[in-house]
Amino acid sequence: MTSQSEAFMRKMLEFLPSTEASYRESIEFNGEVLETVIIESVFMPVVIELIRQDQNIDLLERIFEYFEEVSNDEDTHLINIFSITVLEILGNEKNILQTAQKYMGPKTTELQIEADKALGREV
Repeated sequence: MTSQSEAFMRKMLEFLPSTEASYRESIEFNGEVLETVIIESVFMPVVIELIRQDQNIDLLERIFEYFEEVSNDEDTHLINIFSITVLEILGNEKNILQTAQKYMGPKTTELQIEADKALGREV
């Protein structure tokens, strides 16, 4: 795990403090930080629910501003992990993606489209 990946995990815990226990349980269960597992099973269900409710606008804006920072990062490991977890999951449900697009910056949008294409999804 790169230092940028570690920073990503810390930042997500800062945004979503309710995930702390699940985050710790995942590490304990797996014996290590499995980035994709934690992002997909701990962080993203909460992010998806926030998008579904579309009520905590301030938090969503801050999360997606951070996602835009991540999308512009030069750490290829972080970009790959981010693309195969966060961005692929955002594209799983059309209505979730449509709502998320209101918050996405240009680079995040570009990477999300690439993630969908890589999965063979219509864009």
